[in-house]
Amino acid sequence: MTDNAELTASFTELYGTAPEGIWAAPGRVNLIGEYTDFNDGFVMPLALPHTARAAVARRTDGQLRLHSTDVPGGVVSLRVDELAPHSGHGWAAYPAGVVWALRDAGHPVTGADIQLTSTVPVGAGLSSSAALEVVTALALNDLFQLGLSAPEIAVLGQRAENAFVGVPCGVMDQMASACCTEGHALYLDTRDLTQRQVPFDLAAHGLQLLVVDTRVKHALGDGAYAERRAGCEAGARALGIGTLRDLPYEGLDAALETLAAAGEDESVVRYVRHVVSDNHRVEQVIALLDAGDVRAAGPVLDEGHISLRDDLRVSCPELDLVVSTAGAAGALGARMTGGGFGGSAIVLVEEAMADTVAKAVKEAFTAAGHAAPGVFPAVPSEGGRRIAPAA
Repeated sequence: MTDNAELTASFTELYGTAPEGIWAAPGRVNLIGEYTDFNDGFVMPLALPHTARAAVARRTDGQLRLHSTDVPGGVVSLRVDELAPHSGHGWAAYPAGVVWALRDAGHPVTGADIQLTSTVPVGAGLSSSAALEVVTALALNDLFQLGLSAPEIAVLGQRAENAFVGVPCGVMDQMASACCTEGHALYLDTRDLTQRQVPFDLAAHGLQLLVVDTRVKHALGDGAYAERRAGCEAGARALGIGTLRDLPYEGLDAALETLAAAGEDESVVRYVRHVVSDNHRVEQVIALLDAGDVRAAGPVLDEGHISLRDDLRVSCPELDLVVSTAGAAGALGARMTGGGFGGSAIVLVEEAMADTVAKAVKEAFTAAGHAAPGVFPAVPSEGGRRIAPAA
């Protein structure tokens, strides 16, 4: 990862002119509330210190030039008026999709030179794609003086991923990248995008939240994510409600009986049970954090993992191994985070136990013949912003 001076020099060498600024947008981990965002539900992400950064300069000739220091290959050159959904472009589809979404919404983006670099692990379930989308939108919003708010930038990033790239994700990842604040988790209602910054000072409680990157790459574009979304929508239709957000936790058992009696596929029943119970778990964790009882959130994380593993069936052996090993080594709670099928898990631990738990997980991976996982603390960090020159 280059520093800002190196990024500026690299941009200047590549494009023959200096950038007009550098912007940053973080990846995220989600504390609780998984597969709830496209059901109008509740989520609780926090931004990581890991960011995507973009050096950017405007163009007026309709040319969009994209380059990443992290991906082999040269500059990707596109015409802004020829951008079309589902047209490929690999990694460049994410920033290109943002330009398309901005122009499709009527914003006068006339081209740009963009160089990107990122420390967000790719394929780890930490929203590397949302970071690319948000940092691109932030830069263009500033340079073209579009006047968009952080939530509006997030929604545009989601539209880029949904309509241009073709991944039917909810809005949590982009909202986390655009809106999180340092030292807080973001309590987000994905129906109306109301949000509350919830203090999440783990160090003050003598705690750490570890991220364990299993190194198992996941790709949400492979159909499994879309299948679960379709199953959730089928469940809502069968229950006669708009989305699963409209089903209160107290009515879950009766609703599951209704679905079974109607002959719905058992996968739909499982998906409904997961989403409604995970919305409830978000509310439980919020109440615990508001009461200052962070440790008691540990068992709720464990319950969330069991639901993701058994009802949603998006875990994998490596993620399950993290959770079981961490628990046996003394962690307060753990669960997979993100879309699953690989990616990362989070582990809530006493600060004094962090090294012991991390060592136990690494040794378990070695014993099982898995590649060594990456382990680092999740420090609640700042959302997207301009970083050079200072805003």
